[in-house]
Amino acid sequence: MAGRLEGNYELDYCHLTRYRGRESGGQLEWVRKPAAAMDGRTVLIVDDIYDEGMTLEHLRNECIRLGAARVVTAVLVAKTHGRDQGRRRPDFTGLTVPDRYVFGAGMDYRHRWRHLPAIYALGQDTQA
Repeated sequence: MAGRLEGNYELDYCHLTRYRGRESGGQLEWVRKPAAAMDGRTVLIVDDIYDEGMTLEHLRNECIRLGAARVVTAVLVAKTHGRDQGRRRPDFTGLTVPDRYVFGAGMDYRHRWRHLPAIYALGQDTQA
């Protein structure tokens, strides 16, 4: 995706997770905090999936705390289920899916299948 963004920008990586190998989310845990200076800048957060919105909300708040003037969010996949408890939805969404466990295109299932070139969902009768 970075190759398709136009203009002059700085790219940084951070990692905040609720899953750590589990299929359902737990407590938020920082794996790597953002390192780039954000004072007065517009920050674009790109995430793989929007489920309940806790991770994206926490990261957005951290960017504001670090001085970002504006925070814009984009996700590859957003689930529709109503469990986001009024949290702000992503500004941009690539694909909207029902409440199913999805994997592929960078998202894993039990540490596997991240490399698949498309997005797949577990069957309704499959236990996660």
